[in-house]
Amino acid sequence: MAEAYIVSAVRTPVGRRKGSLAGVHPADLAGHAVKAAVERAGVDAGDIEDVILGCVDQLGAQSTNIARTAWLSAGLPEHVPGTTIDRQCGSSQQAVHFAAQGVMSGTQDLVVAGGVEVMSLVPISSPAIVGAQRGLGAPYNSPGWTGRYGTQEVSQFRGAELIAEKWGITRKAMEEFALRSHQRAIAAQAAGAFDTEIVPFGELRADEGPRPDTSLEKMAGLKTLTEGGRITAAVSSQISDGAAALVIASEAAVGRHGLTPLARVHTMSVTGADPILMLTAPIPATQQALKKAGLSIDDIDQYEINEAFAPVVLAWLQELGIDPARTNPLGGAIALGHPLGATGARLMTTLVHNLRRTKGRYGLQTMCEGGGMANATIIEAL
Repeated sequence: MAEAYIVSAVRTPVGRRKGSLAGVHPADLAGHAVKAAVERAGVDAGDIEDVILGCVDQLGAQSTNIARTAWLSAGLPEHVPGTTIDRQCGSSQQAVHFAAQGVMSGTQDLVVAGGVEVMSLVPISSPAIVGAQRGLGAPYNSPGWTGRYGTQEVSQFRGAELIAEKWGITRKAMEEFALRSHQRAIAAQAAGAFDTEIVPFGELRADEGPRPDTSLEKMAGLKTLTEGGRITAAVSSQISDGAAALVIASEAAVGRHGLTPLARVHTMSVTGADPILMLTAPIPATQQALKKAGLSIDDIDQYEINEAFAPVVLAWLQELGIDPARTNPLGGAIALGHPLGATGARLMTTLVHNLRRTKGRYGLQTMCEGGGMANATIIEAL
């Protein structure tokens, strides 16, 4: 069977909402990551056959195929095409899947995969909100949808509350998890664990999200997002800005260009689950990926699951019996931020580099996605 190799993986630092990256055009931010990934891989940009970027809120500066505008904004060859995809929060993880599948099919040899989101400029759900304001309709009110699911609220916030309730996850447990995320991210920064994966943008050289001064006492003082609920901003992913990119190569390209593979894409899986709970699909996606790979939970050296909300990860851990110590060991989106369309590629970049740094073999990445979906990817470090 044909193989797909990751030959470079980079990301920008993740900026806080209204932070250092807030004024950067998304095409320039994505172009910066894409160009750095190509340079790190050691290939001629003209040999890239396609650019696949994830971006969730494709409106304004993020519209009109940002994969194409990012590539051209970076001054790269005009003959290389690009396409932008939306699988909600998993968009750039799906971009990696599509790139790997193109390579494994034998139809492509070198593909860039990644993602971008500048949430300071284009707020979450902007297309739906602006569309409703302009009388263009709404996503969840078609006769087919309401005939099946009614008119109940469909949102990630409600999904997070429902998960906490269903799995009996207390606010205290979520806040303890969130604190660990910050502590792990701060320790990782101090140890230089992100240094090899980050390409600075201007003066920004490190993630802005981790909070050294956070505490359980401060978290306990926050109001819940809904009256009588358990979810607060402290146990939710941060609104952020960022970009990430990887170069995926075939075995033939590795040999022809003298490339050094960092990891092999071992197994890919994507599945759906209840769209009202919305955020539980990482559970079956992980099970599906492990089964396809012929691996057990204990075979995986590192897990990266997006910390969209603390209960997503805690329910996943509880349901599957995965070791928390091997899960998001460098912190997650609660501390590092969640620039929607970039996060899948950011997680994969962190996973690749940390597996190699710690001499681990297998890593599994998964993340919940709007609409009740999840991707899962298993890589083998080389």
